[in-house]
Amino acid sequence: MSKTALIVGATGLVGNNLLPLLLENNGYEKIISISRKSLPFQHPKLEQHLINFDEIENHTHLFIANDIFCCLGITIAKAGSQENFYKVDHTYVYQMAQYALQNGANQIILISSIGADKNSSNFYLRTKGQIESDLIQLHFNKTIIVRPSMLLGDRTEFRFTEALGKPFMQALGILMLGPFQKYKPIEAQTVAMAMLKLAQTNADKVKIAESDELQKLGLN
Repeated sequence: MSKTALIVGATGLVGNNLLPLLLENNGYEKIISISRKSLPFQHPKLEQHLINFDEIENHTHLFIANDIFCCLGITIAKAGSQENFYKVDHTYVYQMAQYALQNGANQIILISSIGADKNSSNFYLRTKGQIESDLIQLHFNKTIIVRPSMLLGDRTEFRFTEALGKPFMQALGILMLGPFQKYKPIEAQTVAMAMLKLAQTNADKVKIAESDELQKLGLN
């Protein structure tokens, strides 16, 4: 049976790689994209909606799909404050998930972060851990959480700290073996492929995939 997939944040690094995979997949007859910025192309299977996430309660009728792929996220630097970061990475995501579940969604696939922990002293990792925990408590039929390490790929925006850190992390990644493999940088395309594969497997009710598992899934 053909299904509908909904992707939130298709203009981001992973979302931009995931959207073409969803459009090409025969298991989905319709792809709904909900984002803040318009996409640079159209497709017969694609239905686009631009919304102001601060007014998400006015758009609950849009969140109707079988599978929800959440690629929404922002950096603290771009958000301008921890409060704004929390709003994007937790509040918006949680509200969207609630509406999708109420509208009959079966599963949600969320991009989180390596090291996510709701008890962490690090604000970024604590926020990521909190949204993971809160989504699990919504009790979708299946909740999939992916925790990639540093993402590699061509962004539409320049991030200075990433530009400095990526060459070092790529070089160091050669030495990351055994239990350290999950810290190796990973291509956004690989993460996107892994997300799609996880969505189409009969995984446990709650599945958390670390970066090294994503690497294996996305490349095989």
